[in-house]
Amino acid sequence: MTTSELVFIPSPGAGHLPPTVELAKILLERDQRLSITIIVMKISLGAKHDTESPTPIPRLRYIDIPCDESTMALINPKTFLSAFIEHHKPHVRNIICSIIESNSVRLAGLVLDMFCAPMTEVANEFQAPTYIYYTSGASMLGLQLTLQAKRDEEEHDVTELKGSESELSIPTFVNSVPAKVLLDVLLDKEGGSKMFLDLAKTFRESKGILVNTFQELESHGVDYLLSSNADIPPVFPVGPILNLKNATNDGKTDEIMTWLNDQSESSVVFLCFGSMGSFIEKQVEEIAVALERSGQRFLWSLRRPPPKGKIEYPKDYENPEEVLPEGFLDRTSSVGKVIGWAPQTAVLSHPSVGGFVSHCGWNSTLESVWCGVPVAAWPLYAEQQLNAFQLVVELGLAAEIRIDYRRNKGPDETEMIVTAEEIEGGIRKLMSDGEMRKKVKEMKEKSRIAVAEGGSSHAAIGRFIEHAEAKEPKTFQNTRT
Repeated sequence: MTTSELVFIPSPGAGHLPPTVELAKILLERDQRLSITIIVMKISLGAKHDTESPTPIPRLRYIDIPCDESTMALINPKTFLSAFIEHHKPHVRNIICSIIESNSVRLAGLVLDMFCAPMTEVANEFQAPTYIYYTSGASMLGLQLTLQAKRDEEEHDVTELKGSESELSIPTFVNSVPAKVLLDVLLDKEGGSKMFLDLAKTFRESKGILVNTFQELESHGVDYLLSSNADIPPVFPVGPILNLKNATNDGKTDEIMTWLNDQSESSVVFLCFGSMGSFIEKQVEEIAVALERSGQRFLWSLRRPPPKGKIEYPKDYENPEEVLPEGFLDRTSSVGKVIGWAPQTAVLSHPSVGGFVSHCGWNSTLESVWCGVPVAAWPLYAEQQLNAFQLVVELGLAAEIRIDYRRNKGPDETEMIVTAEEIEGGIRKLMSDGEMRKKVKEMKEKSRIAVAEGGSSHAAIGRFIEHAEAKEPKTFQNTRT
């Protein structure tokens, strides 16, 4: 019998709703007492290929807040996400009110995406506990919390590190973290850094933090967060939470999989840069030159950048030849395939794929580990530079193309260009480093053990459910599995 309701509020965007849905499904499968409502704040960024209407599941419902086009037009791109969340507070307040009035079950709490932490204000109005769902890794969480504490307790200004060669000691990292791999938002003096660190302050006010990672992947970072030294709410490493369902796209998936079926095992390098990943024509040319010189079999997801100044998803090219070197498609037709959108998890799961040139988004990182495919790191934005540093330096699960690459952040604020030589070198190391490949295969097995019964993440899910089901909020000590 359902007795407790959790309300999930994910951030808009491809990297947030799918893992939220997957976490909800896991919780519902584990405990029949739970029901879950997911409030979906719609956003209009042009065409994308995520599942718009997830499959109906018992005790799980979705409440959509339609996209308000007129409001979207008024939001400043620099403060877009915080303004978007603030705009939706009244809508969420009304929905929570209706849930409380219409439900016979207890509101066990709100599970807020890391960027939706300001919704804590709404939860407090209803005296409802809040939990944070942190969709990046444990090491990243530690960095955010550490820099927030240094700001508030030591008046440390992280924005002063922009452009410096400094390194930071962060307790969730074994190695010192170079300033060059910090998030752009952390170095933003115009409000971005304050906004991002204020989120961490709100995390500390929550009843607990679920992190999409597993103890065996980030053992150093997780151990610190689970220790009393962290001085934070209980942490639940519940990952990898992955959306492994193969998406379809007008028959193109079948075409891609048919091509992969004709390639030999571990022979193909897959280039894909996430839902927001795209490059200017000059960079596309350098990638093409690198692939041709390497002689490597390849599957390349090539996307058209959005118009400058617009927040939109990239789109497929109608004719990729317009940005590729003349004759490239003909010369590489026997070894490579250029596509648009890619069914990423299906491709990574295919036995012919032996390497992944990736932007190192956290979902993609977890997918590459789950599938046992090593990475060549080429981060673009958000926390991807830090993820790339972690994969290359901390964990030895990736080769480097350029871990401090920043889109639109060259010396004169123009697009940085990674040379064909750098790309070719990264691809060659990716496909030839046997020790790295062995490490990735070992981590693949550990990822699957973690979520199986008796595994570290399976146990963390159980602890979270016990915490959320408690009639009165409990003070749980962080414990290792």
